[in-house]
Amino acid sequence: MFLERKLKDQSVWINIDSDSFKKNARIYQDYEIDKETIEYALDKNERAHMDYNRENGTVVFIYNVLDLATDKEHYETIPMTFVVQQRRLITISNQDNAYVVDMMKSYTERHEPVSVYKFLFASLELISNSYYPVVERMDKRKDEINALLRQTTTKKHLFALSDLETSMVYLVAAAKQNRMLLEHIKSHGIYRRFDELETEQFEDAMIEARQLVSMTDLIAQVLSQLSGSYNNILNNNLNDNLTVLTIISVLLAVLAVITGFFGMNVPLPLSNDKNAWIYIVVISLIIWGLLTKLLKWLANKK
Repeated sequence: MFLERKLKDQSVWINIDSDSFKKNARIYQDYEIDKETIEYALDKNERAHMDYNRENGTVVFIYNVLDLATDKEHYETIPMTFVVQQRRLITISNQDNAYVVDMMKSYTERHEPVSVYKFLFASLELISNSYYPVVERMDKRKDEINALLRQTTTKKHLFALSDLETSMVYLVAAAKQNRMLLEHIKSHGIYRRFDELETEQFEDAMIEARQLVSMTDLIAQVLSQLSGSYNNILNNNLNDNLTVLTIISVLLAVLAVITGFFGMNVPLPLSNDKNAWIYIVVISLIIWGLLTKLLKWLANKK
């Protein structure tokens, strides 16, 4: 959706729907946006970074936001483009990150007009804050799945744990890229041009970005350890099952050897004794008992 809001000192914030670029190729000329920036805005796999144009002073920021409209079993992130010109902030959004525009719009309605950079960094802080409810739900879901897996280790629960791990991979990567972007801004020359309010707002955005990295990284490590632990449990269960099957096959082999021995068409001991089958059964049971104790001892020894 197209949106325009006035900021401080005759500055303005303009939001443009990325679909507009596809329908109207001249729109980037109207707002003095180069084709490279348009490519950034249309690329859903673009990583978070900053691009500074020395000729006209335009700064392009690509920031990772949550894709809340995903239809997958896990969360992903998508890039959002912010273009800072002389007295203008342009955001390029789409239907997947339109909720960010709503948050920015709400900010302008609840606060007095601010400068372009203060509004930009306030928006980046809002984006970081939007991660927290999702991360907290994932943390709670992690505890629920862990409790279920302790009761019964089923494929359904393992798949749910895998989806959480996948989500955290995307979130950790996005959070770290966002933090690196802000660190890049701080080391860039434009940082020295910020006034006191802009610097303060930037530091707030930096704090939230770092906190998000710490939070997502911690949960990702816990999920990784849980996944590794349950993989070890499954492997141990498989080894136990194989051990039992091996013991059974060895015990059955005893019967096969004895019956095969007495099944030969040659004169054998006890072949004329009518109670020979009783002796064979007793001998088999004795050998079974001895082998069972021996195999159990070997299995427990490992």
